Amino acid sequence: MASAFDPAAAAKAGWTEAELSWEALQESAAALAAQGRHDEAAPLWGKALFLARTHFSRDDPRLATSLANHAVALRRAGNDGIARDLFAEALKIWDASAPWIDRLRVESQARSSLFHLRLEARHRGVYAKTARARLHRFAAEARAAVAALAEGAPPPATGFSRWKGEKPPTYSDSRKLLAAALLVAPG
Repeated sequence: MASAFDPAAAAKAGWTEAELSWEALQESAAALAAQGRHDEAAPLWGKALFLARTHFSRDDPRLATSLANHAVALRRAGNDGIARDLFAEALKIWDASAPWIDRLRVESQARSSLFHLRLEARHRGVYAKTARARLHRFAAEARAAVAALAEGAPPPATGFSRWKGEKPPTYSDSRKLLAAALLVAPG
């Protein structure tokens, strides 16, 4: 099953405990928020922000998502001034995230399409470039979602439902970016 937690596979892929915990916290908070249980999601977003600030680099999009999600919780609690500052910080990180995304390893994925299998086998560079461009599109969508939230508008896409469909079954670098892009709070 794609969503089953496998600590051995995660460790083998080089994921840290902080990365695993961050994803689990964000995923749980997103599920609660999707049910309208924002008060229960808020402390999880706070814990995820703590992990991101202490374990992730300043250009890591997961830090941007953590800042934005915590800002959503603060705005709901009436702390609009602090929320605005966090949204601004999140947008700066998304704006500077391209080099972080470009450093990600693009791993091969099993595909059902013979076309994709041949493309990957014969033209690895083209395949990697196409996969990386896809990751940049996810980042642009996430940045737009955070910008909308900062303005008090709902984000243009429903990330959590997309996360459930897009979540890679392996602990890859692209999974880190997809989590950051698709686990932005709904507002």
